[in-house]
Amino acid sequence: MQKVYNKILSVSGNVITVSANDVSYEELAEVTTQRGKSLAQVIKLENDIVSLQVFAGSQGIATNDEVRFLGNPMRVTFSDNMLGRIFNGSGVPRDRGPALTENMIEIAGPSVNPAKRIIPKRMIRTNIPMIDLFNSLVVSQKLPIFSVSGEPYNELLARIALQAEVDMIVLGGIGLKYDQYMYFKNTLEEGGALSRSIFFVHTASDPIVEGLMVPDLCLAVAERFALKGKNVLVLLTDMTNFADALKEIAITMEQVPSNRGYPGDLYSQLAARYEKAVDFDTAGSVTILAATTMPGDDVTHPVPDNTGYITEGQFYLRNGRIEPFGSLSRLKQQVNDKTRDDHRAIMDGMIQLYAQYNETEEKRAMGFRMSEWDRKLLKYGKLFEANMMDLSVNIALEDALDLGWKILAECFTPDETRMKTDLVNKFWPEEAA
Repeated sequence: MQKVYNKILSVSGNVITVSANDVSYEELAEVTTQRGKSLAQVIKLENDIVSLQVFAGSQGIATNDEVRFLGNPMRVTFSDNMLGRIFNGSGVPRDRGPALTENMIEIAGPSVNPAKRIIPKRMIRTNIPMIDLFNSLVVSQKLPIFSVSGEPYNELLARIALQAEVDMIVLGGIGLKYDQYMYFKNTLEEGGALSRSIFFVHTASDPIVEGLMVPDLCLAVAERFALKGKNVLVLLTDMTNFADALKEIAITMEQVPSNRGYPGDLYSQLAARYEKAVDFDTAGSVTILAATTMPGDDVTHPVPDNTGYITEGQFYLRNGRIEPFGSLSRLKQQVNDKTRDDHRAIMDGMIQLYAQYNETEEKRAMGFRMSEWDRKLLKYGKLFEANMMDLSVNIALEDALDLGWKILAECFTPDETRMKTDLVNKFWPEEAA
């Protein structure tokens, strides 16, 4: 039986309080005003005082408006009919398609029982050399893309959505500008990937509480598809906007702030989402790749700092490319030995030479005389950046490995690369021999 109340005690920001009994945390309620109906969610319980976050904002709410508790937490539909559809942060279609109301599932459930998980051991190919070759993305991995505003992290996620070798994509946008939303929509449509994708989008003009729902909606749907045997890649952008939404609500609720005003449970809130990544022993998988902007390019900011403790590495996006130093996939060793014999050797050898190139570049900038070896390194560094680090490069892993050998052969002799003789004999380009 639904509980109905006609007295709102207070309105503060987008939070209203009522006196109610037998109400549960995160339960939904329907607020009826003269302007219509709006959903709200319980975010605080203190004895019989219930605080609710109103999805559409509190403007126009009067103290004698009706609050009807629905008796269930936030739910989202789940079916194959969701593929190719775009929803808002409340799970309501925003693509003008028909509403989907059957087979509703609860969101924000617990993470998967470890006994049902298996050790990650499969690679997800993206055709991006800086990922596939140097920091392989592994099925069921959780990885953030650390970036600053203005870097093409959304473009990178869109490209991964088009090229990743997975069964389906679940894309979640939090606080997107309208042109960013349209970019994702148009890119997926033109690339033919929208038919295998589900898009939950919260724009900057939408109610803030809907931004908090987006990761939970994405992950609840992804988990159900994984249980049906699908390998699902969840792409989220931007998790800093998600944390800022948590911060805004915490301030409204007058919670004691932690580091830089963020709530004290920021780590737990982020971990509850990232830990949804899983590879089921008898079904599919959920892999999470999430953009996280760093205000002021500060990796010690609470959001990237907490994220780094939860995830299994990170990608650093700087100057329009994935930086090899600092970027790390902690699970890449699980798959590197299963690709090609020279994968690990090329990965380590090219990065070591690129580090020497950076040192030589500093010497050159300071006016030091360049040796023959320095000139080789300078040539190598330019070729590496243009052919490996440039995000426009779109080649398969095997082609990237072959290209790596060609770059090495163009700049060095086999002895100078310090590669194993058996690998040199097998992979060194014939025209350079």
